Amino acid sequence: MERITKVRLRPMNVHVRRGSAAEDKYRSMAGIPDLVPEELAPGLPPTPAHDLIYHGGKTIVNLAYMSLYVGGDAWNAGDIGSIDSALAGAMTEPTLNNVMAQYFAAVPVTQPRPSRKLPGPAPARVSQGDVESWVSDLMNRGQLGGFDYGSTVFNFMLPPGTILSDNPAPGGAKGVRTPSAVPGAENEADSLNGLGGFHGSVAVGATTLYYAVGVYSEQRADGTVNGIPAFDQPWKNVVATFYHELNEARTDPDVAQAIAGGPSTVLGWTSRHGEECGDFPVFEASPLSLVFQEVPLTSGGTTPVQFMYSDYVHGPEGPVATPRPPVATRKRKGARR
Repeated sequence: MERITKVRLRPMNVHVRRGSAAEDKYRSMAGIPDLVPEELAPGLPPTPAHDLIYHGGKTIVNLAYMSLYVGGDAWNAGDIGSIDSALAGAMTEPTLNNVMAQYFAAVPVTQPRPSRKLPGPAPARVSQGDVESWVSDLMNRGQLGGFDYGSTVFNFMLPPGTILSDNPAPGGAKGVRTPSAVPGAENEADSLNGLGGFHGSVAVGATTLYYAVGVYSEQRADGTVNGIPAFDQPWKNVVATFYHELNEARTDPDVAQAIAGGPSTVLGWTSRHGEECGDFPVFEASPLSLVFQEVPLTSGGTTPVQFMYSDYVHGPEGPVATPRPPVATRKRKGARR
């Protein structure tokens, strides 16, 4: 998350809009420093050069998550209900988890935990540093008890109007751009310039906590675009953003350690270009509707998602009826499409 005076390759942990300033920033840095470099979404060619590679780090096959609605006073109850229901539907949908099964030894499962509103008005601007301060504060006040922290992601859902930035310094929630001691942080990316969300981790004492944050993506009344508005209703964009982030968090939870300078062996699944499972589909799709779609649920109804990258088809893949075999198994057997 780094004006860049010296470009340092780093894996991605962000959700950015195609053609945006945020995409330019992160793609210019994307990569892994110490590495040598059937149902494909219609309209997109196979791209095996962007297949995901397992680097040896942690993955989370049994995921839990809790959504925390920031600026709870600013949220519409109908939006919260729609988001909670649709996100739970997406993360527990067998035909979608069948795609993700290729990155695990078993089909991954997800347990949604009841969501909660965080009281107060909508903050004008939120930085990465703010989110990480919130995680630490909630933990220290005993507000995040009763979880298996090694397999849980805390979602920070930003309300309508709030701008998200990747500045690692806290203070954005007060509506100001906060200077940072981190080199290059003055060249921050924000949601008015293509940033939709990101995921990471925070150490609170001896405990590592995982988080994701995303904006309420919409075309605003003044004509500006906040986030990545791919669907006809903003709440659907929120669901797609967190579907993206949660899948990346479970396939590459410790990416923040690599970004901070740790070895690439802490990474889970990324491409040689540093892309996580949700990244290249957004970069590749034009229009976005090629990979942002409402898909049927086996329980009935539909849910808005963003297709994830599938090594099996070498590109973004929609729902499938049977689990994709693990990548490692296919490679050992020399399996080919």
